[in-house]
Amino acid sequence: MELKIGYLTVEQPAPPTLSNLDPEPEDIGLAGALTGLQDNLTTGKFLGQNYVLESAVVPEDGDALDAARSMLSYAPYLVIDAAPDVLVQIADLPEAEGAILFNAAAGDLSLRSADCRANLLHSLPSDAMRTDALAQFFVSKRWDNLVMVTGQHPVDQAYAEAMRHSLTKFGLDLEAEKAWGFEADMRRNATQEVPLFTQEFGDYDALVVADEVHDFGRYVLYNTWQARPVVGSEGLSAVTWSPVIEQWGAAQLQSRFQEQNGREMLAQDYAGWAAVRTLGEALTRTNSTDPATLRDYILSDQFELAGFKGRPLTYRDWNGQLRQPIAIAHPRALVATAPLEGFLHHSNELDSLGLDRPESKCEAFK
Repeated sequence: MELKIGYLTVEQPAPPTLSNLDPEPEDIGLAGALTGLQDNLTTGKFLGQNYVLESAVVPEDGDALDAARSMLSYAPYLVIDAAPDVLVQIADLPEAEGAILFNAAAGDLSLRSADCRANLLHSLPSDAMRTDALAQFFVSKRWDNLVMVTGQHPVDQAYAEAMRHSLTKFGLDLEAEKAWGFEADMRRNATQEVPLFTQEFGDYDALVVADEVHDFGRYVLYNTWQARPVVGSEGLSAVTWSPVIEQWGAAQLQSRFQEQNGREMLAQDYAGWAAVRTLGEALTRTNSTDPATLRDYILSDQFELAGFKGRPLTYRDWNGQLRQPIAIAHPRALVATAPLEGFLHHSNELDSLGLDRPESKCEAFK
């Protein structure tokens, strides 16, 4: 029995940033999917199951829909790295009807709500899941005097909007907010510009930075007028995955990935791994390669994925989002894991992170 999987990358323009210290790996996401493939093959060889993964890259000026059609003719299971609007267009293709697509790169909230599609599952957490995790941490620390600096890129704006919603959800407010508008080279001017920029915030408990392209946030740390924690996109962050996660067998996954790819596993790599492992787990349990059979099982109460995060991962049957704990960490250590103790939910504590069933406007899964 063989399961074919496609991995489709639709390249997007990279926004200009002040620093090139952290270049994005060319194989980000795909490397995680290939590690998941190896994990599937390790289990499959004992069960007479084989897995094959083919990948394709669409350049910025390429035809993403044509590439998706071609890949769907190869396999009805696709893991996709693309912008939210492209994901929706691919999901709406006639060739994608009955397929199972995984969003492994876009945290956009609308994809889990009004723009959801029944054939599109999400192995990457939404922005709201990450900001909810931080909001829980703020509550636990009694940091209720918060200010925020927001970047100009669309992903920065989306993160900031998710943060505002999370703070409201958990009974917090932003005391002040400023837009980052500097075009000067902060590598030389941060010690002069950032203190002046943050001085008018006055006193506060923590400064939230919405800088998802990692443009200016690194220069805010330790340069603020008040010596206060920096959180959000920089400093203390809520992340899908991080090299500092070592508990619950995570160190073994980190080692396997490092050995296979020669670098650390990043959040998008984990999302690719989780998508491929979801298919492997579903095939193992159902002994079927039929997309409808696998989808029903993945969205059922019987499905569980061992994700090295301390508890089983499952999918929300109302919008296709993979439930998962969110790490709250800085680059050197894990600080906490959300949902934090005391944040209860009537059915599943993981649903305290991100859109809960009553909040989601997704109709496609009904």
